[in-house]
Amino acid sequence: MRALIPEPNPGDLIEIFRPFYRHWAIYVGDGYVIHLAPPSEIAGAGASSIMSALADKAVVKKELLYDVAGRDVYRVNNKHDHKYPPLPPSKIVQSAEELVGQEVLYKLTSENCEHFVNELRYGVARSDQVRDVIMAAGIAGVGLAAVGLIGVMFSRNKRQKQ
Repeated sequence: MRALIPEPNPGDLIEIFRPFYRHWAIYVGDGYVIHLAPPSEIAGAGASSIMSALADKAVVKKELLYDVAGRDVYRVNNKHDHKYPPLPPSKIVQSAEELVGQEVLYKLTSENCEHFVNELRYGVARSDQVRDVIMAAGIAGVGLAAVGLIGVMFSRNKRQKQ
């Protein structure tokens, strides 16, 4: 049984916690959200929707939030309100409604569902998930390079002592 969650306000960003990633939608009222989903994305698909990340096209869909979230937890997350002034809710909803049914380019790194909703709410397309993954990969790469360099230095030092 799903816990009762207060209904979001029109224009709110909805973060849906899928296994391994976050799916994003924009709340438009009466229980509906508009979101960007590759054609293979099935509402409430959970972990199986991870394969949709391989698509290069997506469809703007209007569906019930309850159906899109499925069994996954979701929350309102207007996380950039402190950084960017949100557009008026009526403009956000109108812009989103005008896009429903359109097929658009989809790129996991630059044109995904998080870019889509941030563009609608703030006029700025951005994805913190992508930024965080790139930063983590960069940090891991620097760490591996440092370990490799230390290994080379120890190896060289060991050869010089022999």
